Amino acid sequence: MKLVFLHGPPGVGKLTVGRELAALTDLGLFHNHLTVELVSSLFLFGSEPFIFLREQVWLAAFAEAARNDVSLIFTFCPERTVRERFVQETVNAVEAAGGQVIFIELTCNEEELERRMEDASRKEFGKLASVERYRSLRDAGAFQFPKLPNGLILDVTALQPGESAQLISEYIESM
Repeated sequence: MKLVFLHGPPGVGKLTVGRELAALTDLGLFHNHLTVELVSSLFLFGSEPFIFLREQVWLAAFAEAARNDVSLIFTFCPERTVRERFVQETVNAVEAAGGQVIFIELTCNEEELERRMEDASRKEFGKLASVERYRSLRDAGAFQFPKLPNGLILDVTALQPGESAQLISEYIESM
């Protein structure tokens, strides 16, 4: 089982690239906003119960997928409402069942990131879709998170989503 842990800032294209990668590889796509939507229907975003339940859903999904040898792609935006230990707990849950976590970081220059931020598709899942709000949150440190484990770092500024997916697929196959 492989968990492709696709991470990067808001607007970088995690879901878009994840969809392309899922189509290319037949891996399932576990989009983090589905969990956020579920948990935020019960608790205020960022509250202790929200943080706890969101991470429990993520970890339970990873552990069950690993136990059943179901590889998948997970999209993740590192930000301060995620507990620092979540990443290690993810690795532990997957590796305990014989799986492997493959970290893929998507990066993009700030100008392109802000251009993508207001794309209409971001509103589908209630994603951050305002450049002004993004700048405010960024400047307040909302996206500060400890460095994730090493893996592929892919600058997607000038790449099409399909090109990014192809490069990621080749990287996964080499693991």
